[in-house]
Amino acid sequence: MKVAVTGSTGQLGRIIIEKLQSVMPAENIVALARSVDKARDLNVEVREFDYNKTEGLEKSLEDIDRLLLVSGNEFGKRAEQHQRVIEAAKNAGVKLLVYTSLLRTDNTSIVIADEHEITEKALISSGVPYVILRNGWYTENYTVSIADILSLGTLYGSADDGKISSASRADYAEAAAKVISSGGHEGKIYELAGDEYFTLSDFAEELSKQSAQQIPYVNLPEEEYRNALLGAGLPTDLAGFLASSHVSTSKGDLFDEGKQLSSLIGRPTTNLRQSIADALKG
Repeated sequence: MKVAVTGSTGQLGRIIIEKLQSVMPAENIVALARSVDKARDLNVEVREFDYNKTEGLEKSLEDIDRLLLVSGNEFGKRAEQHQRVIEAAKNAGVKLLVYTSLLRTDNTSIVIADEHEITEKALISSGVPYVILRNGWYTENYTVSIADILSLGTLYGSADDGKISSASRADYAEAAAKVISSGGHEGKIYELAGDEYFTLSDFAEELSKQSAQQIPYVNLPEEEYRNALLGAGLPTDLAGFLASSHVSTSKGDLFDEGKQLSSLIGRPTTNLRQSIADALKG
């Protein structure tokens, strides 16, 4: 069985390749990447694979039995990009396509859900056997800003007391690797999230404990938070997305208590305390 992973040079893709090498022979793993040179260090076969180019996709999937489609990161283009990959997989005779989607795609106010929902419907109707992994937020989405938070002395946001059932990127990668390398998952849709939840106030409290610096959480109206992000130098689209996702968080869109992720990986998901400790270590 030969398995291929798209987006293999991305933050999630790299970890998936690493996890796969612990459960199957490296010669059965193919890293698909827009830039072949950037994937050379993955120690598996590398093939060029650009979501934006229809030509060459099918050829790159020759002899691939299972494909893991890691969702693209170009907002507004992803539905079209994913459709190209699905069509190429179908034409190449891929026997299983696993897609990384968004938690409760069909019932969320998070703005990027539309592209995921379009992709899910296209995949289900394609005739290609599938598994859909609806990933919640990565805890790294928050810990990546720890240096800035400590510098400011305050955590700002618009999530109010919304519950966040996040997990580490490695947790989601391990689940993806297990699903694509084993049987019994075809036709399933998994809602994946962390075992425990936290609010941004909880995040600030835990960061305060571990950093020995008092960090309060200050909740701002959406527009005020968006303007603060713009003032910090973020692009307009990204600032708008982050602010709106915080409001979605306040509505409960990132909370889930099904524990399907820990069930898949066979262990508890990485908790907030550990994630912050890892981030502070650098």
